[in-house]
Amino acid sequence: MRDNSYLKNRLYFLWRNYFPDVLAKEPIEIRFGRKAKYRFGSIRYCHASKKVHITVNGRFQDEKYPTEIIDHTVAHEMVHYAQGFPTPGPRLSRYPHRGGVVNRELKERHLHHLVYFYDSWVKGYINSL
Repeated sequence: MRDNSYLKNRLYFLWRNYFPDVLAKEPIEIRFGRKAKYRFGSIRYCHASKKVHITVNGRFQDEKYPTEIIDHTVAHEMVHYAQGFPTPGPRLSRYPHRGGVVNRELKERHLHHLVYFYDSWVKGYINSL
């Protein structure tokens, strides 16, 4: 079973190697959440603690789920962070997913292998539910 420190290591690996230009304006906490069928991750800003919380689907604690899916989920949420969505500050666009902005930025950050892996994997995942 994977734990929250595993997620923290994946976050820092991705940040260091693919998001070095993104400065942390607020502390970021990452953890596994509840098990869900369709929501793989979420990012939100907590006004009380002034922290950003990334939550990853609790199903992904099981090692039967590929690391690439966890990396894709974390990188997806990092794109939202880079574009200003979880924070009260300015945002780069009005809608977080419209027009494929997340996949476009993942590819620009040389994470196209995660986009392609996710696209091929998710079809089998949905059919297995």
